[in-house]
Amino acid sequence: MEQPTENRNRSLACRRALEALRNGVPNGEAVKMLGCNQPQAQARFADLLAGAADRENPPPSALGMLVSGDFGSGKSHLLTHLERQALAEGFVCSRVAVSKETPLYDLGKVFKSAMDNGRIHDSGGQLIQELGQQLDPRQDAYDDFFHWADNAGTSGLSPMFPASLMVHKLSNDLKLNNEIEAFWAGDRIRAAHVKSGLRDIGRLQNYGFSAPKLAELPPQQMRFAVELIKAAGYKGWVVLLDEIELIGQYSLLKRGQSYAEIARWLGQSVGQAYPGLVTVGAVTEDFASAIISSDGKMDRDYVEPRLAGKRGDLITSAKTGMRLLEQECLPLNPLTDADIRSTLETLRGIYRDAYEWDAPSLPERARGAGHQQRMRYNVRAAINEWDLLRLYPDAQPDTQSEEFRPGYEENPDLQRRPDDADGDGARARE
Repeated sequence: MEQPTENRNRSLACRRALEALRNGVPNGEAVKMLGCNQPQAQARFADLLAGAADRENPPPSALGMLVSGDFGSGKSHLLTHLERQALAEGFVCSRVAVSKETPLYDLGKVFKSAMDNGRIHDSGGQLIQELGQQLDPRQDAYDDFFHWADNAGTSGLSPMFPASLMVHKLSNDLKLNNEIEAFWAGDRIRAAHVKSGLRDIGRLQNYGFSAPKLAELPPQQMRFAVELIKAAGYKGWVVLLDEIELIGQYSLLKRGQSYAEIARWLGQSVGQAYPGLVTVGAVTEDFASAIISSDGKMDRDYVEPRLAGKRGDLITSAKTGMRLLEQECLPLNPLTDADIRSTLETLRGIYRDAYEWDAPSLPERARGAGHQQRMRYNVRAAINEWDLLRLYPDAQPDTQSEEFRPGYEENPDLQRRPDDADGDGARARE
């Protein structure tokens, strides 16, 4: 007898959730089914969303928070839960993991990744294209957005931004409009292309500009993107930064630049205003003691003189970023044996529905203060043992594991290559 459609859909959703959990990367389905047991972080995040969406008393800049926890303690699970919440409440949401491709010290790469990976509730399209389609020149929000962009004294933007917005509004050149949208999302554009578009719509005389310096583009693109998101009808932009601890493997100079970027993303950098942006960053609980304080690499003492030689303009923001990591991280609630038992029982029901097989209760493991207490270890061990018992009923699985902790040794592969850098004075293409 064929399985009812509702049961088939439930089975498929459960299998997808289990596959993600097997790999240690919870997806939306897994988080929805397992829930989230971090009420303090959830409440704090709800307050941030409410503040960012307040149009009567808008925040002066970005809002944000940092959460910390041991490896495998549920930081990624929490971020996925917060992502679901933000999307459901009408925010655009982007998830960015700090990596070789997205080094935290490089705003341009992090911003572009956030735009490329941005999501809108119930939409699978590319974010910038969705936003471009939802801009409506007939709406007051569009007029407010255009006047803001056109007022350099308020927006701080190069005239190339309002010029590109004007071309996007009036031009019928689909290829050029796609190029303009890509520029808004972090790519470069030739100033000559924008001027050509202005000429075609009879507005060239209204705008005089040259290409801005490359170093000036990312913060302007980021500021423009936040306002673009709001003009398209969304409450704001939520960016989730995962694996911040990777900056511990950067050189001292790059760590200093990364601390300054943390201050920027969390709205604590002087002169950097991004109202409507909410950022949540996740970091390992021992990062500050291992990297910033006198117990580790002592960045608190060495970052300022290192920046003074090359990037003295970042010293204040870098010190703020270090303070946030040392003093403002919200620790995840420690897991109890009761939490683990409850989660494994829920997981057993998910496994049963996925395979129509009555997964047995597993004997409790000996747990201590180490990795056996981490939720990731317990979840993956349970799934693996059920897999074996389902396929080989006579098996007697015995899970063996080893402790894993991220290292903070400097990694040359994470440093910017010389041919990947543009000088501060370089300009976008004319």
